[in-house]
Amino acid sequence: MDAAPLVDLAPLARLLALAALLAAAPLAWLWLRQRGADRRTRMAALATLTLFLTFDLVVFGAFTRLSDSGLGCPDWPGCYGHASPVGAAAHIAAAEAAQPGGPVSWSKAWIEMIHRYLAMVVGALVLVLAAAGVAERRRLPHAAGWAVATLAWVLLQGLLGKYTVTWKLFPAVVTLHLLGGLVLLALLVWQRESLRGARLDAPPALRRLAVAATLLLTLQIALGGWVSTNYAVLACSGFPLCNGQAWPAMDPGAGFSLWRELGHDADGGLLPVEALVAIHMAHRLFAVIAGAALALLAWRLLRTPACARFGLGLALLLVAQLASGLSNVVLGWPLPAALAHSAGAAALVLLLATLLARSAPLPAARAVPRPDPVTA
Repeated sequence: MDAAPLVDLAPLARLLALAALLAAAPLAWLWLRQRGADRRTRMAALATLTLFLTFDLVVFGAFTRLSDSGLGCPDWPGCYGHASPVGAAAHIAAAEAAQPGGPVSWSKAWIEMIHRYLAMVVGALVLVLAAAGVAERRRLPHAAGWAVATLAWVLLQGLLGKYTVTWKLFPAVVTLHLLGGLVLLALLVWQRESLRGARLDAPPALRRLAVAATLLLTLQIALGGWVSTNYAVLACSGFPLCNGQAWPAMDPGAGFSLWRELGHDADGGLLPVEALVAIHMAHRLFAVIAGAALALLAWRLLRTPACARFGLGLALLLVAQLASGLSNVVLGWPLPAALAHSAGAAALVLLLATLLARSAPLPAARAVPRPDPVTA
C-alpha cells in the first residue's frame, strides 16, 4: 500500500467540524454554570476551563511521546487522510503488518489522534476567548491583549505540532513543541489572573527571586525535554553515580548539536552513547542549581505570610519532582514516573506563573487632565 503524503488537508473540514462539536460541550456546560454572571466573570471561568484542558493536553502530549505514539498517524492533520483511525483502518493494518512493533499501530494511532482532538478543542476555546477579549477590549484592554497573544501562540504551537510529525520527531522541534505547551499554560494563567484581579502582596526582592527561579526552571525543563526527545533517560543507570562513575565519558558536542535528526549526529552518523550520557548528565547536574533556587524561593515564600500557601505548594512539588525523577533512573523509566515528572514540571510552571501574575506591578493608570485654574 502506498505511503501517505506527509501533509494531507483532505480531512481538514471534518476535523474542524469535530473540533467545534467537541468544544461546544464544555462551552455549553460553562454557559449553564455562569449564566447569571457578568462578562468578566464568565471570561475568567472560560480561561480557567481552558487552562485545565491545556494542562491535560500537556500531560497527554507527554504520554503520546512516552508511549512512542508520536508517529501513530504519520501524516498531518488527519490519519492517512481520514479524520479518525476508523477510516484509516486498512492503512494502519498494512503499516503494522509491514513493520510489526513499528511506529504505527491501532492503539498508537488512537493515542496520536486523541492528542490532536484535545489540541483542537483547546484551540477552539482559545479562539472564543480571543473573540470575547476583542469584543471587551475597551473595558478590559489588558485581558484582551493576553487573549490575542495566546491565540497567536496557539497557532505557532499548531505549526510545531505539524512539523513534529512531518519532520519525523526531529528533536529540536519536539523540544520546542514541549516548551511551547508550557508557555501556553503561562499565557492562560496571566489571562485568567488579569480577569480575576486577584493580587498578592509580595516584596520586590521576593518577586525578583521568583523571576530568577522561573528562568532557571525554564532552562531545566528545556534540558529535561532534550533528554526525553533524545531518549537519553536510560543513558545513566544508578544514582548518584552514572553507570558506576562520578564523571562518565561524555560527548557534549554531539549531544547538544541541535540541528540533527533523531538518533543521529550533525554529520548524519549514529549518535554515540557518550552523547546521550552528556545530555542526561547536563539535566542531572543543572537540577542541583535549579532545585536550590526553587528551594530558596519556597523558604522565602513560607516566611512571607501573604505568600505562605505558594511556598508550601512549591515545596511539595519539589519533593514530588525529586521522587519522580529518581524513580525514572532507579526503576528504569517506568511510564507512571515519567508522566508524573512531566506533570510536575507543568504544575511548577502553573504555580510560578500564578505567583508572578498576582504579584506583578499594576499597570500605570492613565493620567486624568486637570482643569486649568485660570480658565476653569
